[in-house]
Amino acid sequence: METYYNPADLKKFGNIGEWEENLAKKFFDWYGDVFKEGDLTAREKSLIALAVAHTIQCPYCIDAYTQDTLEKGVTEKAMMEAIHVAAAIRGGSSLVHGVQMMNKAKKISM
Repeated sequence: METYYNPADLKKFGNIGEWEENLAKKFFDWYGDVFKEGDLTAREKSLIALAVAHTIQCPYCIDAYTQDTLEKGVTEKAMMEAIHVAAAIRGGSSLVHGVQMMNKAKKISM
């Protein structure tokens, strides 16, 4: 089945340096450092990445971090719980902007 996002393209991510090697190197060095163990474990970082991937709706990231979290021992239930957290924050963000609309509507109605 043909899709707009070709799953095979994820394996080509490293090729972004083909047209701008210096910036790609900086990105991949930084990216690697971000995912190193620190105060957060690699497992925790992977789960965060999975939730963020759903929030920004990146199919490549969803594929990559679904596999990565499973490899790091995260349960399917925990993965879904993380996605619900991301969805709640995204939904809440949309709703809290309703205050801006209400303020504007009240100002116009005065």
